[in-house]
Amino acid sequence: MRRSPGALTIASPHMNDTRALRRDPNFNWLMSGSLISALGDQFTLIALPWLVLQLTGDPLALGMMVAAMGIPRAVLILFGGAVVDRHSPKRVLMLTKHANTGLLAILAALVLAGQASLPLVALLAIGLSLASAFSIPAGTSMLPHAVPARHLAAANGTMMAVRQLTMLAGPLLAGLLFALAGDGSAGMQDAHGLGIAFALDALSYAVSAWTLSRVRPLAAATAGKAREPVLQAVGAALATVWRTLQLRTAFLYWGLCACVVGGVMQVALPLLASERLHGASALALLMGAHGAGTLAGMALSGALGKRRVVNLGVTLLVVDGVVGLLLLPIGLVTQSWQGMLLLAAIGVLGGFVQVAVFTWIQQAVPKPMLGRMMAIFMFVFMGLAPLAAACAGWLASRLSLDLLFAAAGLFLAAAAVLAWLFTPMASLADGPVAQGQGVEPDATIG
Repeated sequence: MRRSPGALTIASPHMNDTRALRRDPNFNWLMSGSLISALGDQFTLIALPWLVLQLTGDPLALGMMVAAMGIPRAVLILFGGAVVDRHSPKRVLMLTKHANTGLLAILAALVLAGQASLPLVALLAIGLSLASAFSIPAGTSMLPHAVPARHLAAANGTMMAVRQLTMLAGPLLAGLLFALAGDGSAGMQDAHGLGIAFALDALSYAVSAWTLSRVRPLAAATAGKAREPVLQAVGAALATVWRTLQLRTAFLYWGLCACVVGGVMQVALPLLASERLHGASALALLMGAHGAGTLAGMALSGALGKRRVVNLGVTLLVVDGVVGLLLLPIGLVTQSWQGMLLLAAIGVLGGFVQVAVFTWIQQAVPKPMLGRMMAIFMFVFMGLAPLAAACAGWLASRLSLDLLFAAAGLFLAAAAVLAWLFTPMASLADGPVAQGQGVEPDATIG
């Protein structure tokens, strides 16, 4: 059957946006830099906790290190968004990239020279944490300053997919590096793989800083900088969350779950790889499987659209309950493939709801407050989970791994059931918050 000539020229808006992005030099520079730096970060995410374990052999020390890195970042990120609003996201992001390059280069040199010690590693790790408190809001604010508004949806979707791909490829490459160059399991003289990992991440920041320098911010996006006092802006956003029942309930519920489950996972997974599996390469495989599952979950979310179990809130609680059940057997894992299967399944579920959660927040609050609201959302996860990681490290020194994972799984499942029965979580729906639960406009914004 012959097609009409007009049928050959029909293209969806999404396809047109994607084609336009490929011809946009700003987006290409941002994309390449984001890909390189995100890939480098995966090396450090595995190498740093492993280095602490090799230096101390103490899960409590690992938990304290996670807390030491997470707390400054979580506290300052509330102000980082306001600072970025007052200044250029490109300028702030460039400064953080240069800072990270220097800090990681020093860390790499210490490890390769066999001079790494816990106090020095902790000091450098805190420096990286402080830089990320500003790089996270700057990085998430950069796209609207570089890409026309009509292309933002396609640009955000592409960037999110790239980040998830690095979560898959990065741990696998890091695992190969550690297997070939050494991960310190036989002593710090055999830790060259860790030093090379930090050096590669430092190089990735240097290269991404160069690609960022090629970006030319749009004139319209740089106009009208906010001049509201930082403390006043942060306080207004916090007050809005507290006054809005659905926002308050959702943020408290997500924060509690992140505090317990996230804290346990940051300590228990490296311990599982160290005690039962095959070292840092096994940890890389576990994290890679979770990253692959998350990517698949995001793709599934796009394919299914807004298909829900009753509504958004019930869907989120059902997913949390299932994830809690999947956590239970991880402590019994004796082979890497077993943990990879469980973490891949958890990643699929998490990736599926992650898109829905971000979309709900974006629809629930006024756009002038969205940046600060997202900063509060990130604070919920970054501020509470590190504190729990310190507690989890203490528990890990007294409980077996199977009990630790089982406790986290049972807590998450029970929290989902209790939230269903006694909170408004089950009433969350896609779109603006329910009548009477809406967010009042920010009176402090002119």
